[in-house]
Amino acid sequence: MNALPSFEQVRDAAARIAPHARLTPVLRSAALDALAGAELHFKAEHLQRGGAFKFRGACNAVWSLDDETAARGVVTHSSGNHGSALALAAATRSIAAHVVVPEGAVRAKLEAIERAGAILHRCAPTQAAREAMCAEVQRATGAELVHPYADTRVMAGQGTLALELLQQTPGLDALITPVGGGGLASGVAIAAHAINPALNLFGAEPLGADDAARSLAHGTRVTTVVPDTICDGLRALVGERNLDALRSHRVEVITVSDAETIAAMQLLWSELKQVVEVSSATVLAAILKQPQRFAGRRVGVVLTGGNVDLQALPW
Repeated sequence: MNALPSFEQVRDAAARIAPHARLTPVLRSAALDALAGAELHFKAEHLQRGGAFKFRGACNAVWSLDDETAARGVVTHSSGNHGSALALAAATRSIAAHVVVPEGAVRAKLEAIERAGAILHRCAPTQAAREAMCAEVQRATGAELVHPYADTRVMAGQGTLALELLQQTPGLDALITPVGGGGLASGVAIAAHAINPALNLFGAEPLGADDAARSLAHGTRVTTVVPDTICDGLRALVGERNLDALRSHRVEVITVSDAETIAAMQLLWSELKQVVEVSSATVLAAILKQPQRFAGRRVGVVLTGGNVDLQALPW
């Protein structure tokens, strides 16, 4: 299940998740518009169930399963938001969810996964360790793997965000999302260009985890990047199929430093009055870093999550 979804699959996903997912609002800030020199329309996915856009893809995957497969449960690996989303989605269908979590994951996100009723399996903080533990859980339980970003059903679910945003805010000139594994960016690109092929699409990526930007520049997938960024939700290497989507939909990836991202997060907290996590702030950081790319335009800006560990802040 790692082929790119069609637009029809995105529309099917929208109908499938409608009884369970929230229709999230689009927020505005005159102060941020003035700073950016553009008209910014913030899609508030930090207000989605589970506090992140990930619920869309997880919910679509869970409700796509036939009854026999669903009865065996689902499994994934996740640093937090996808794991929490899959656990919540599994609960809507009363099936088991197994989540493989790397050591060093944000405590607040692990607690959210446990509160949603998932069974946690810990592993070393490497992609190989995550995948090996998932395979072990699959062998032991028969659970269906729901990959965080390479699963067709997940990508289709994430693409529903673009359907909503373009219905809520017609006439956008550009749209920007964070880029990690690429499930959101690819799903959004497929849906957005099906609706408006002229829309300019951008991705925002941490400088310390810039494999997507490097891959697009080099013309081949770069897998040697060792992530070093505060953006815990964007440390995954971009998936092969996801990269194909970014390339074919001409998504331009802008890299931002952690310092630029933290400054943007503080602006979102102070001016938009919204608590978003640092990975979400990469999009505003990218706009402020390269304002000439967005000047005078109507821009859809995806805020992906709000699961901040407030206890870890230096009060």
